[in-house]
Amino acid sequence: MFNLKNKKIIVTGATGGIGDSIIKCFIQSQAKVLATGTNDEKLKSLSKKYSNILTIKFDISKHQEIEKFVEDSTKMLDGGPDILINNAGITRDNLSLRMSNKEWDEVINLNLTSTFLLCKFSLRKMIKNKYGKIVNITSVVGHTGNIGQSNYAASKSGIIGFSKSLALEYAKKNININCISPGFIETQMTDKIDPKFKELIISKIPSNRLGTPDDVANVTAFLSSDMANYITGETIHVNGGMYLG
Repeated sequence: MFNLKNKKIIVTGATGGIGDSIIKCFIQSQAKVLATGTNDEKLKSLSKKYSNILTIKFDISKHQEIEKFVEDSTKMLDGGPDILINNAGITRDNLSLRMSNKEWDEVINLNLTSTFLLCKFSLRKMIKNKYGKIVNITSVVGHTGNIGQSNYAASKSGIIGFSKSLALEYAKKNININCISPGFIETQMTDKIDPKFKELIISKIPSNRLGTPDDVANVTAFLSSDMANYITGETIHVNGGMYLG
């Protein structure tokens, strides 16, 4: 495992499949983790599963409350955050001509604007501490586009450009900002895909399988560790070869 002992980490989107695997990886690496999400039952389940985890129920779409969330998280972690993992995201799929303003706004506001604000307020702490790492979870769709997901693709592509800009701004402050771009991963989201369409997707993946949440979590731990100190502004693709960026 990577050495993340006593690192203070905030993980958003903690109640999903990828979030759970990221947390498991950090806990095994002896980090101090604060997990956030909107599902009470799943947060309670995480607390039972990992006895030393901290949790806060918080909706990151409430932009006016994000600064307070970061302050509260810092107090609960007794400092930091050393590492921020922006993993939360939503979809509101529709063909562009049928897509409502609400469907567009909800996805952009949560996936992109919330990521901006979480980074903004966490960076203030990291600059003060002269250390920090941010890992933003994007998507292969942000590189390739996808039918019915113009809002989601725009939000994920926006995160990549945003992260590159942040990396340039704060590299001299000993802060690394990187992205992970998963392909099709075995989660509740992909479980909803029609089996015939899923077979078609797998046929286009050179590795001939969907990825697992652990595939993403392992890269997250690497980018969060001091082994990745000279990597910033990059996007690592975790997609089994379906897209080579």
